[in-house]
Amino acid sequence: MRTDADTPIILPPLRAIQAFEQTARFGNVARAAEVLDLTPSAVSHQLAKLEGMIGRQLFVRAARGVSLTPVGEQYLKEVSGILHSLAVATERAASDVSLDCLRLHSSPSFGLLWLMPRLEAFRASHPDIQLNLSCSYESLHFSRDKIDVDIRHGMPNWPSYEVRTVQNEKFAVLTSPKLLTQRPVRVASDLLDCDLVLSEATLLKWPQWFAQHGLARPERPYTLSFDRSYMSLEAASHGLGFALESTLLAQKYLASGALVEVAPESLSAPVAAHHLVFPKAHSGFPRVRRFLEWMESELGHEFAY
Repeated sequence: MRTDADTPIILPPLRAIQAFEQTARFGNVARAAEVLDLTPSAVSHQLAKLEGMIGRQLFVRAARGVSLTPVGEQYLKEVSGILHSLAVATERAASDVSLDCLRLHSSPSFGLLWLMPRLEAFRASHPDIQLNLSCSYESLHFSRDKIDVDIRHGMPNWPSYEVRTVQNEKFAVLTSPKLLTQRPVRVASDLLDCDLVLSEATLLKWPQWFAQHGLARPERPYTLSFDRSYMSLEAASHGLGFALESTLLAQKYLASGALVEVAPESLSAPVAAHHLVFPKAHSGFPRVRRFLEWMESELGHEFAY
């Protein structure tokens, strides 16, 4: 008598799953074919085979590309985790088990200003973990780019991943002590005719900040503008203007006295700008758990989930 345990499990071909995931990612069969080194017709064939096995439509086809059906969206959430787990298992089997390498990716300013000065402390407390750190504003692919944890800047809109948000971060008006002596600032309107440094990549910029205080943005152009927070902070520390920046990133400048916070009680604003993002499967990695615990210790509080 044949039992359920004797019945072979029918699995879709790995190539079909890869074609599905890449097509869903790009919303375009031709782009998926390029990544997989296949022809568009071969990718389309794999998608048709997968839909035939499932018996449900996974994509809505249109002239400009494809989009997922509700069934396709749910399927993507489930199979992406499986593919990532398979990639991780393969990598671990091929690596030297005596070495445990933590691979981090970070937004540039957080990596340079907050994380880099603390890496010596992490190495001292976790000498058995190798550390690889890369920095950019790109959204990297965890399995393809071999990333354990990504420290991202922006709005926390990554529903497929675990997200731990850094708490108690705030934006404040920062400048050099010398410039503040020359141009005293007590209320927001005092900044309307001051030299302002614009950080182009931050969540809170000068126009929104002035609007929060019931003011229109200044008519005069910004003195300087930068696409990296560390450049804005450096410029402000040299007395080149007033910067609206994260006090979390400015800790070194504030501690040394190179920058001072202007009217902190009335001119600062809370933000949730930095987040630790990783696939759910990574939370089981000891090196990731230890890094998260160390981060909480360094920040002095638990993350917001």
